[in-house]
Amino acid sequence: MTLYLDSSALVKLYIDEPGSADVAQLVHDAAVVATSSLAYPEIRAALARRRRERTITPRQLNNARQQFDSDWATMFVLSFDTPMTHRAGVLAEDHALRGADAVHLASFERLLAGAGDEDVRFSCADQRLSQAARRLG
Repeated sequence: MTLYLDSSALVKLYIDEPGSADVAQLVHDAAVVATSSLAYPEIRAALARRRRERTITPRQLNNARQQFDSDWATMFVLSFDTPMTHRAGVLAEDHALRGADAVHLASFERLLAGAGDEDVRFSCADQRLSQAARRLG
């Protein structure tokens, strides 16, 4: 199974929050974990925000960054290129999504297009984005 994680799901691997165990299990079960290149700055920003809010220690931040960078090297990362930029704009309008969510949906759509009969799943914490992803496949 190929698993696509948007940033709201991916961050759960590095910050203990509701749903973290579920995402960890999905990742464990997946042969391939995919995400958008947009996820890298989004995760780094989320980790930094948690540190500014003092919900994680400097050591926890450092450990989370190191683990994220290590994991990133093993992920299938879909580049946010010009065709995807335009597709994300269309998807944002069609599904009433925020811009970053539309980028994740466009990335998932591209992953689906190349998957053939392979089992591809989408994981995120946003209801509207989850519904839009279900409509795609």
